[in-house]
Amino acid sequence: MAAMTSTSGSGRPLLNRRLAEFGTTIFAEMSALAVKTGAINLGQGFPDTDGPEEIREAAVRALRDGRGNQYPPGPGIPELRTAVAAHQQHRYGLAYDPDREVLVTAGATEAIAASLLALVEPGDEVIALEPYYDSYAASIALAGGKRVPVTLRPDAAAGRFRLDLDELRDAITPHTRLLLLNTPHNPTGTVLTRAELTEIAKLAVERDLLVVTDEVYEHLVFDDGEGTEHIPLASFPGMRERTVTIGSAGKTFSFTGWKVGWITSTPELVTAVRSAKQFLTYVSSGPFQYAIAEALALPDSYFASFREGMRAKRDLLSEGLTAAGFDVYRPAGTYFVTTDISALGESDGFAFCRALPERIGVVAVPNAVFYDHREAGAPFVRFAFCKKDEVLAEAVSRLKSL
Repeated sequence: MAAMTSTSGSGRPLLNRRLAEFGTTIFAEMSALAVKTGAINLGQGFPDTDGPEEIREAAVRALRDGRGNQYPPGPGIPELRTAVAAHQQHRYGLAYDPDREVLVTAGATEAIAASLLALVEPGDEVIALEPYYDSYAASIALAGGKRVPVTLRPDAAAGRFRLDLDELRDAITPHTRLLLLNTPHNPTGTVLTRAELTEIAKLAVERDLLVVTDEVYEHLVFDDGEGTEHIPLASFPGMRERTVTIGSAGKTFSFTGWKVGWITSTPELVTAVRSAKQFLTYVSSGPFQYAIAEALALPDSYFASFREGMRAKRDLLSEGLTAAGFDVYRPAGTYFVTTDISALGESDGFAFCRALPERIGVVAVPNAVFYDHREAGAPFVRFAFCKKDEVLAEAVSRLKSL
């Protein structure tokens, strides 16, 4: 992207210096490549089918009834806040007051931005697990914080990426304000274990740290007979009062364009985040909030069926990637699979992904964009499997030519 120059002759760039390192996102670049080449887009993480018909109809009904067509309440409509609180209670035994401890946001991305803008001041250190979702880095920068990455390392024998708790402990300094965690983790598919979360909770309490947890893939955890489960960090001793938990409807109900997210936390933390959020979007997604309130009340069978369907897609793509010669880290959660291209004689994920659409007609994303330590992510490439089975089958067929 061309450098922005001053219009006043002062030499000062037009773009805020805090955002200078962030150009066009890799998702925009790779999606444009998909359009240009007609390739199958397994890069950006959005489904190619809509979610439940009854939830779509609930949104239509709200539109027709005039519910949400004007500004909804700043914290979110009462029906959705009540549904979020009921969801947390039913799933995890976490009790939240819908009037004081739930805030509706414009998707998880705004929840992340508002939380960091509210809780981080210039000079504060924020620890994030790398590779990390790209908005984390931008939001920390906008808040004036200092990003401190702790790297998840590949464990080839176990077929997963692991957190080094000693490395996390060593990263905490007197300037550390906040831990920014993501589990289930995008892009690696790692689900932090109960033992790991227990140690993280002890660290947070011991060092008196705030924690923001991005749990948008909470309903996409695949128990492969190893006891894998999603456990909210807020459920651990001493953590409810210091944790902002982020949830979202997009990944669970396959309506990513509706941009309905939320946070749950203490009244004090919710008030702080709302103070920043009100100057971002103020409110959003009016009619869709009513529909998501109904979606959260769907029976447990919906969530189980959704998870099993995604598990089958994961296995279809993972097996195809393995057959094509990739080293595959089969994810325990999310709808992304990370691969190592070294076995294909490749070492540069950027070059590999930029050439792949022309070579075989498939788009993927280089994991290195999610790292501060680019060399650590160089050989890793992410594929999304939240697509129709026939699309995945065709992608697998094309990948075989590698």
